[in-house]
Amino acid sequence: MDHILVAALRIEAGSSEPADFDTVGDSWDARERLRDSLAHHGLAHLDASTPARALSGGEAVRVALIGSMLSDADFLILDEPSNHLHRTHRLALIDQLQHWPRGLLVISHDRQLLDTMTRTIELTSLGLRSYGGNYTFHAANKAQQRQHALHELERRKRERQRDAQAMRAQYERQARKQARGKRQGKEANQANILLDRQQERSERSAGTLRTQQAAAKRELDLRVRDAAQRLENDAPISLHALPTLQAAQRRVAELDAVQLPHVPQRTRHIDLSLYGQQRVGVTGPNGCSNSTLLKVMIGMISPLAGTSKTVPDTVYLDQRLANLDPARSVLSQLQDACRSATEADLRMRLAHLDLDSRKIVIPSAALSGGERLKAALACVLYADPAPQLLLLDEPSNHLDLPSAEALEIMLQGYRGALVVVSHDEVFLDKLELTDRLLASGEGWRLDAW
Repeated sequence: MDHILVAALRIEAGSSEPADFDTVGDSWDARERLRDSLAHHGLAHLDASTPARALSGGEAVRVALIGSMLSDADFLILDEPSNHLHRTHRLALIDQLQHWPRGLLVISHDRQLLDTMTRTIELTSLGLRSYGGNYTFHAANKAQQRQHALHELERRKRERQRDAQAMRAQYERQARKQARGKRQGKEANQANILLDRQQERSERSAGTLRTQQAAAKRELDLRVRDAAQRLENDAPISLHALPTLQAAQRRVAELDAVQLPHVPQRTRHIDLSLYGQQRVGVTGPNGCSNSTLLKVMIGMISPLAGTSKTVPDTVYLDQRLANLDPARSVLSQLQDACRSATEADLRMRLAHLDLDSRKIVIPSAALSGGERLKAALACVLYADPAPQLLLLDEPSNHLDLPSAEALEIMLQGYRGALVVVSHDEVFLDKLELTDRLLASGEGWRLDAW
């Protein structure tokens, strides 16, 4: 649409170039349509002349989507369209896409959004697979296929073991038969020439048996490999047992008459007390100070007024994973955090998070986003002493689905107090939260989850 608006402005400024008129075509109302769409989606404060650099991340995504919707394209390809959108705008996006009348391809790790699609295509180590249904349907079918593949692999392994035992027994019978024939020949005082011929026949028979058994063994190994290759390379992660933390009634954070800086007036004031095993999801519109709240709690930013206190063993993980040194290996950083464990034990714990022996000794900057997040959390959750309060800012942003599910498993295993800022409702639902801290037009409100 941008080229149409630019051409229309040139015409309004006096241009008579045929190319400008061809560009505008029948879209003389493009500016009005854009203005109406911006107003409809809560962006009336913007117009066609607003610089893109002045937009927040969420605003940029929403404006780009509006432009796509107004483009009259035959097919839309959207790459992670719900990133940076809070719950209300995610639901609005879903509504927009459900009313889109033409072709649509959405690349996303947002399970709530994927559940509104009619077909799911997944790229894995096995290649592309298409499922005729939404994400929930895909996940159920994938689990069923994996279970079938596991059963087939176990069946082929049992078949190989059974046939290998049978071949050993057959070879032993052949060897006993050979020995018996040789012994009987000597006892019968047969001529050497007859004994030699008998020995040759026996050796040929044994050679034929060895050849047949080797071919059968290769065939059995091939069947096992084929069955194994039907399994996706997605080893499930597991978390080493974590220590029991403080009692549920112990206060771990207190914000008393705090005024947050650089935030809208409606969410500037907050009073909050958190206790030992409280698990709080922080939600609200973009720009309402969710991240600022965490930075005030950890002491990175001073409040305008009031006091903020947290227990000493409090850890904050921002979206950049600043606690993970990109120049150092994961193993060396985990060793610093947990000096009471042996290197072998730490290697085992990282392996259970699908961080293999090669990945844990290279600079952490070389890891993928999901691997870096697992490494950063391992250094936090396995620290000695373990954190009593964990503050997380949009930890699932930009993660693929296996990494997001791994993150959920890790946080489910953490039993200390947790405060997590996220716009991903499905992710929050997996964390066994106790409360929701909502930033709204009336201020902050803490409700039971």
